Amino acid sequence: MSSFYQLDADAVVAQVGSDRERGLASEQAQERLRQDGPNELIDRGTKPPWAIVWDQMTDIMVVILIIAAVVSVGLGEWEDALVITAIVILNAILGFSQEYRAEQAIAALKKLAVPTVRVRRDNQVQEVSARELVVGDVVLLEAGNKVPADGRLVECVNLRVQEAALTGESEPVEKTDEALGVSDVPLGDRHNMVYMGTVVSYGRAKAVVTATGMNTELGSIAEMLQTVEREQTPLQRRLDQLGKTLAVATLVIIGIVFALGLLRGEPFELMLLTGISMAVAAVPEGLPAVVTITLALGSRRMLRRNALIRKLPAVETLGSVTVICSDKTGTLTENRMAVTMLDVIDETVALEALTEQSEPVSDAELDRAVGPSRRSLALLMKAATLCNDAILQPRRVGSGDWRSMGDPTEGAIIVAAAQLGLDKERLEKRWPRVAEVSFTSERKRMTTVHKTDDLADDGRALWREAPYVAFSKGAVDSLLEISRHVWVDDGAIPLQDELLARIGAANERLARQGQRVLGVAFRPLHQPPQALTEDELEQELIFVGLIGMSDPPRAEVEQAVLTSRTAGIRPIMITGDHPLTAQHIAGVLDISRNGRVLTGRDLTGMSSELLRDEVAEVPVFARVSPEHKLNIVEALQDRGEVVAMTGDGVNDAPALKKADIGVAMGVTGTDVSKEAADMVLLDDNFATIVAAVEEGRVIYDNIRKFIKYILSSNTGEIWVMLVAPFLGMPLPLLPLQILWINLVTDGLPGLALAVEPAERNTMTRRPYHPGESVFSRGIGRQILWIGGLMGLVSLLVGYLGWLDNPGGAWQTMVFTTLTLAQMGNALAIRSSRDSLFTIGLRSNLLMLGAVLLTFLLQLMVIYVPLLQRFFETEALSIGQLAVSLVASTTVFWAAELEKWWLRRSRTGGSTQRQ
Repeated sequence: MSSFYQLDADAVVAQVGSDRERGLASEQAQERLRQDGPNELIDRGTKPPWAIVWDQMTDIMVVILIIAAVVSVGLGEWEDALVITAIVILNAILGFSQEYRAEQAIAALKKLAVPTVRVRRDNQVQEVSARELVVGDVVLLEAGNKVPADGRLVECVNLRVQEAALTGESEPVEKTDEALGVSDVPLGDRHNMVYMGTVVSYGRAKAVVTATGMNTELGSIAEMLQTVEREQTPLQRRLDQLGKTLAVATLVIIGIVFALGLLRGEPFELMLLTGISMAVAAVPEGLPAVVTITLALGSRRMLRRNALIRKLPAVETLGSVTVICSDKTGTLTENRMAVTMLDVIDETVALEALTEQSEPVSDAELDRAVGPSRRSLALLMKAATLCNDAILQPRRVGSGDWRSMGDPTEGAIIVAAAQLGLDKERLEKRWPRVAEVSFTSERKRMTTVHKTDDLADDGRALWREAPYVAFSKGAVDSLLEISRHVWVDDGAIPLQDELLARIGAANERLARQGQRVLGVAFRPLHQPPQALTEDELEQELIFVGLIGMSDPPRAEVEQAVLTSRTAGIRPIMITGDHPLTAQHIAGVLDISRNGRVLTGRDLTGMSSELLRDEVAEVPVFARVSPEHKLNIVEALQDRGEVVAMTGDGVNDAPALKKADIGVAMGVTGTDVSKEAADMVLLDDNFATIVAAVEEGRVIYDNIRKFIKYILSSNTGEIWVMLVAPFLGMPLPLLPLQILWINLVTDGLPGLALAVEPAERNTMTRRPYHPGESVFSRGIGRQILWIGGLMGLVSLLVGYLGWLDNPGGAWQTMVFTTLTLAQMGNALAIRSSRDSLFTIGLRSNLLMLGAVLLTFLLQLMVIYVPLLQRFFETEALSIGQLAVSLVASTTVFWAAELEKWWLRRSRTGGSTQRQ
């Protein structure tokens, strides 16, 4: 590969066995893919199974259990040691299963995030996954693309590539397709090569792939150093800190229980095991694993709703979003642009009327159509078709129906031209492109330069005396700034105020109809374009006319906007379109209620303090640049908003990174925007963002439910062990019984809470602030009173049984009551608002199964002789079992009563924002 930059482009193409025009044949590509493997870097960041097992066995709580087993062996308690070892193994299996599945889910999501690339195969332009690229593929690159593999440039126009990721060079590197001819050129100076992982920042090119996967320059670096950042979510960090805090508190409580037991004459060995068992029971060691699996499962559910989560922390942040800043085209609308109106000085005509009048004709015949205005319309469409990078292909051969590849706006133009009989490929042969000035969001226009040789039949053309002609298209106001004449009938006249007013009125009229409007202009050139700078090229233009395009709102977006408002989330439109077009769509979708619009011109020079005040009221920002987007995000965040921002372009990356949730477009988005984003919309749909926010809220709610469940249950166990000595009772629970409760109640029921469906008020309440405590909104209070009630009821059952018969089965009754009370707690916690009888048992079958399984396992511990011996239980009579069962439901009924009271005393949480 090191010699490719020395060779001529044709020699490189021949060496890799390809064709620069036709590309590879599909059979060749498939065979090379089988031989060389997929074009991807080997990911050594995924944790191998043995490392997951090691992490499970070295967890502090598992280490405590292992110490307990060793102590039991040392004391001759072989049965205790055996049961503790079994619990360690079961915990390890459960933890391994959770983490391994989470790893696989995340790995699967990474694979789905692989971009698609445009290649020439079988003499056609095709879109394929970057993983399927092989040596010899001819790849088409344009601004915004990440280079998918190493390649030799065979054609390039104004190409600049950002290679900082590979060479450290901060400025984009200008590229050429010429051979360098010398050897030992440093990587950063190989200007006719492009490399995997770099980004095209300007221009376009065609490159033949010379290396893929681990054979690329990036692959060689990856081979030497494989590092993957394993990012811990903010919630996981808070929960880790919570676990440490609880551990300290638990040690104090255990010390009290241990001391009281010794004072009562309990054996030292028994109190040692009891202390260790309480430590395991009290500290929620399962929290990190449950959070990880909850986030992974949630991201999979989001994927089914067309939201690809690239960064796992985004899942929890989604539930806190207060503002969604959305682009218009393709996100709020169908991204199905179609040319509807053509406007020149003498006439405004619907495209449908033109296509219905006659069969499609050739461009030369259209030039000779009756009436000068029709010739102006022909010039308008020819100029817009030539100043165009989209590619036209028939949907089916001979069908007369076309589809475009490339920018939707440009695609709509060439489809409309084809309907009028103007074939883009034929036009490009008559007017071959020789130079171009690519579109930028700052200029809001693009320009192409074409040779006018062999155009003797164009007698009317203003450029008949010029060897070149420049065609420009873009925002109307942008073109008018650099135009000095306007085309009328068969000639150009000065662009005076009256004509400017006429063009402005037509532009405003079309925009008010919700249409996107583009202007078209041209300029004859009497010198080669290479002799002019870009600024000199775009001067003294002749304005031709306007093209109006319609992109209707998506049918589902109106309901999604209503849902977001009901959820306390404010939608804002930020678009590069005309303010009137943006205002029309925003009004239809109820995004705008006050009619206020700010443009990029308004934002330029506006102080940050003023902008911070304006963003609180303005729902629509039009004609904005990427820099303005960034400023809007910062202003919203300064007001304390949690911002989700959509984007699809290279220059959107700063705003996407700055936003709390960056949302890239999966269909139209550039690779750069996807890399900068936290989430990718696979359908480019605003409604998908709202659906993802709902999933984020559900995930965070379920994590809070698990915290409330596990800590209230653990609190109940601690109260039983702490209060019993003060009542003069022996130890109410043995070490293995505590471990058993911890195993059966924290496992499946806890995981069942992770898949709990959304509550009915999920999208009718205001967002939660991401910095709030996990104990906020009454969680801490509920943990204390539910845990206290659970401990009190279990202890009361045991105390009464102990008073009646100190040598009876009272300890087993405490054991059973406490275990079953936790099942009632799990059922009641499923909803923080609604009764279990309202949401139904069957709405979470996993929870129902977990409760029934736990009940059956508890009966086995009570009545199976082998398990009786292990756990030192006694068979309960029907009456004793009934007492334990009825008493255990007290927690359930108390929690249901609290929810009933809250429903009575509170109105709904619906909040609407303007």
